[in-house]
Amino acid sequence: MTDNILITGITGFVGSHLADLILKKGLTVYGLKRWHLSKMRNVRHISDKIKWIDCDITDPISVRNALKISKPDKIFHLAAESFVSPSWNHPSHYIDVNYKGTVNILDSMRDLEMKSRILIPGSGEEYGEIHENELPITEDSILRPVNPYAVTKIAQDLIANVYFASYGINVIRVRSFNHEGPRRDNVFGIPWYAYQIAKIEQGLQEPEIKTGHTGDKRNFTHIQDLVEAYWVAMEKCNPGELYLIGSDETEKIYTYREIIDKLISISSIDNISVKQIPEYTRPTSVPRLIGDTSKFRKLTGWKPEISVDKILEDTLEYWRDFVKNNDY
Repeated sequence: MTDNILITGITGFVGSHLADLILKKGLTVYGLKRWHLSKMRNVRHISDKIKWIDCDITDPISVRNALKISKPDKIFHLAAESFVSPSWNHPSHYIDVNYKGTVNILDSMRDLEMKSRILIPGSGEEYGEIHENELPITEDSILRPVNPYAVTKIAQDLIANVYFASYGINVIRVRSFNHEGPRRDNVFGIPWYAYQIAKIEQGLQEPEIKTGHTGDKRNFTHIQDLVEAYWVAMEKCNPGELYLIGSDETEKIYTYREIIDKLISISSIDNISVKQIPEYTRPTSVPRLIGDTSKFRKLTGWKPEISVDKILEDTLEYWRDFVKNNDY
């Protein structure tokens, strides 16, 4: 294979793991980075294998130049503002990155008459307030977003469909449920708990995990399973259609409190307590995100292989190394 692959958001959590996977396939990987802002820690082990392009997706000229340079056969559009909590205070910024950034890419593809496939991943957060009797979530479930981040991801998905329907852009649309593992920033739930446990184990924090609301229920997928799913989606999914990706298995469904207890159980420290504090509690929550991913599985044959216990072990080990080595 001689495909050129472009990954936006390559320095992030999902993008860096996807780059690992694609490089192992022997393909050429182009990655976008912002010369003064991108955090390179996640890709330093493969930095010399990536063809770098300085680009900010909120700048249409920058995006157009990046596409002309890379001439990609496949585009994985992973660049996004993905942390929910700040979206209440920065709704316009989230629109600029998640919606307008996507428009810049799609419009450049149209102008350049590109036939590339582009994967645009959405989020289970888009479904928002799903009631118990509406589970499991399907591609047809109603969208009731309860945070600005989710609204921007809905807008991103819908404009992608417009570019498919209006201009024939080969858009692969997916919505992913919770995926976890090493390299995810410690502002998110599981990495935040693991980071605190790692500090506790090093004597850098009192034996108490500080958290927000922990009653929300999720199905969890290991990041390595997820990036395999993204590659399969690019290869096998039909442009314009929507697919849900994630773990359906009941043994991978937990509340965040149950996840905390599992992490504590594999810690080297006994008697770690948990305290909910207001500053970590969001204005609105999404109580349940449990998806039916059978459409994607039947088409592609993909299924997640890695257990929740392995997700937690890998995440905790990552943050132990981070804290021990002061890897900031």
